[in-house]
Amino acid sequence: MVPLEPDHVTAADTFARLAVDMHAAGGVEETVETIVQFALQALNCSFAGIALSTRSGPEIPAVTDPVVAEVYRFQLESQDGPLMAAIQGRTTVLVRDTDTDGRWPEWAAKVADLGVRSVLDVPLIAGDPSAPTVGALGLYSKARDGFDAEDEAVARILAQHASVAVAAKREIESLSTAVDARKLVGQALGILMERYSLDEERAFAVLKRYSQTSHRKLRDVAQELIGTRKLPN
Repeated sequence: MVPLEPDHVTAADTFARLAVDMHAAGGVEETVETIVQFALQALNCSFAGIALSTRSGPEIPAVTDPVVAEVYRFQLESQDGPLMAAIQGRTTVLVRDTDTDGRWPEWAAKVADLGVRSVLDVPLIAGDPSAPTVGALGLYSKARDGFDAEDEAVARILAQHASVAVAAKREIESLSTAVDARKLVGQALGILMERYSLDEERAFAVLKRYSQTSHRKLRDVAQELIGTRKLPN
C-alpha cells in the first residue's frame, strides 16, 4: 500500500489511491487489511480493526493489534457495546473516554484496562439503505477524546469506500464459488450418466436426492462422487 504523502497531496488523491489499492487486493481479507492499514495512516488512531457481518454473526478478519481483537471479543461475547450498536443501529458511535462513558460500563472498564481511552465505530453500509450492514470500522486511541469532527468525517468517507469494496469482493467470491459448484455438479452428472446409463435429468435427480437425504450441499455430494467415483453412503 502506498503511504500517505505530505500536505500537497489532496484528500481526493489519497482516497483515489486507496480505491486502487482495494481494487488490486485479492479478496475480502486482503481488502480489509488494506483498509485498516490505511486508517492507521489517515486518522488519529492508535489501533484499527474491521468486523464484518455474516449469517452466523460478526467476524473479525482484520486488526492492526491484538488489543482490537480483545475489544471486539468482549462485545461479541456479550452482544453489547459500541461495535454492536454501530452495526445494529447503522449509526456512528463515539466513545470520548472509556473511563467516564456510562453506556456500556462493563465493556468500557475492560477496554480501559487495555489502554484504550476513546473509540470511534463507523458502520459499513453499501448500496441500498435497507440492505444489511456490511460490518463496522473500529478506530481506537490511547488518548482521551482522541477523535475530533475531522477524524469522524474522514472515517465516514473511509467507511463508504470500504463498504463498496467489501461488498464487491464478496459478490465476486460468491460468483466464483457458484461457478466452481456448477463445474463440480456437471462433472458428477457426467459420471452418473456414463456409469448408470442415465440421461442428464435423471442423473441430476439422483444427485439431488442424495443431497437431500444426507442434508449436505449439492456441491459437496458432487465433490465426493468425483473423488470416490461412487455415490456417497
